[in-house]
Amino acid sequence: MTDPRPELSIIAPMHNESGNAARLAEEIYSVLKDRSHEIVLVNDASTDETLAELLKAKDAIPTLRVVTHRNNAGQSRAIRTGVLAAKAPLICMLDGDGQNPPADIPTLVDALMAAPETTGMVAGRRVGRQDSAWKKTASRLGNGVRKALLNDDADDTGCGLKAFRRDAYLLLPFFDHQHRFLPALMKREGFEVGFRDVGHRPRTAGQSKYTNLGRLFASLSDMLGMMWLNSRARQPGGWDEA
Repeated sequence: MTDPRPELSIIAPMHNESGNAARLAEEIYSVLKDRSHEIVLVNDASTDETLAELLKAKDAIPTLRVVTHRNNAGQSRAIRTGVLAAKAPLICMLDGDGQNPPADIPTLVDALMAAPETTGMVAGRRVGRQDSAWKKTASRLGNGVRKALLNDDADDTGCGLKAFRRDAYLLLPFFDHQHRFLPALMKREGFEVGFRDVGHRPRTAGQSKYTNLGRLFASLSDMLGMMWLNSRARQPGGWDEA
C-alpha cells in the first residue's frame, strides 16, 4: 500500500490576516506543487474574514488544510496545533502575514534534508528586512541580548521561516511565546541548528499583532524562564539498549 503521508508539511499561524491568507496559501502551493507536501494553515480564532478566505482557497489548492482554534490562543499555540495536525516528518513554518517569501522554503528544507539526523532545525536569517528603523533597532538589541544569555547562535530568532523535524519539535517543552526561542530549545535538547539567509517583504495587508514595548516586556520574563530551563538541562550523551 502506498504511504499517503506527504514528505513536507507547511505551517503558518494566522490571526486576522484577511487579505494575506489566501494569497499566501496560493503562493506556497505554486512553489511546492511539484513536491510531496501539505499546507496546514491555523486560523487562531480570527474575527475578520480570514477563515472565509481560507475556506474559499481550498477549492483551488488541493493540498490546503484549514485548522481553526475555537478560542484565540496566540502564535506559539497555533504553531503547536499545526505541528500536531501535520502528517509529514519534516515541517517548515512561516509567518501568516506574507512577509516571509515562500520561495525560500526549499532553501531551508533542502538544507535540513541534507543535514545529519543530529540537526533538528535550519532557521531563516532575514536579509534586507522590510520593517521600520525602530523595529529593526529593537530587534537587533533583543537578538544580541538573547544570543549572549542563551548561547543559541541565532542572529535573528524573530524570523518566522524555520524548517525542523517534527519529532524533534515534539520533544521541546511548550510555553506561550515558545516560538521566539526554538533555536535555544533545540540546542537544549541536544540538536544542532543551522542557519540560512532568506528574504523579507513588507506587509501588504493587516497590521502587526505586536508592539515593540509589548514584545520587550514579554521577552524579559520569557528570557528568565529560558535561562532557568537551560540551567536545569542535563544531557545523557545518547543511550544504548542492552
